[in-house]
Amino acid sequence: MQGIVIPVTAFQQNCSLLWCPETMRGAVVDPGGEIDRILEAAAAKGVNIERILVTHGHADHCGGVAALRTRLGVPVEGPHEADRFWIDQLTADSEEYGLEPSEPFEPDRWLVDGDTVSFGTVVLDVIHCPGHTPGHVVFHDAAQKIAAVGDVLFAGSIGRTDFPRGNHADLIASIRNKLWPLGDDVTFIPGHGPLSTFGKERRGNPYVGDGVAGG
Repeated sequence: MQGIVIPVTAFQQNCSLLWCPETMRGAVVDPGGEIDRILEAAAAKGVNIERILVTHGHADHCGGVAALRTRLGVPVEGPHEADRFWIDQLTADSEEYGLEPSEPFEPDRWLVDGDTVSFGTVVLDVIHCPGHTPGHVVFHDAAQKIAAVGDVLFAGSIGRTDFPRGNHADLIASIRNKLWPLGDDVTFIPGHGPLSTFGKERRGNPYVGDGVAGG
């Protein structure tokens, strides 16, 4: 699998364009907005986008989903259905936070823990990681040791849990029980900011590193 990160919206959310180098078929993860930029990046790389993947229902991550699906006619997969209430209020949330106008959408498939999604010859494991939102999912490429983790984990930080239905204990459990076992050598693409590895965060993350109480 190959990929690039395309920061979008005023929140500089890490939208990812991922593709199979054998077939040049790919997926867009978390198209929060700026659809033209995403499509231009895909065209520049020669990628044929065949699906849209969504980690969670916050507007900066999925505000552009409906528009991109209309443009491309491809299926939308994710997040977990527990985030339906976030997606239902996308129009109001986008306006409140000064983002591009957006519309709610119904995914072609809500995802659950243990599902897989694919494009070309690439298969990604779906891991339900609640906490930041109740329906947050992570996409993991076991072969390439890469994970798109949305707002669960960041370089040096973790996701907020003060939003409706957020849960700090659930977030910590998701990271320690579901992400760390994937391996220290997994590189992750967070929802914002620079890439890191699970090993680096286990060593030094002040919120969820191994040296933090409860780790």
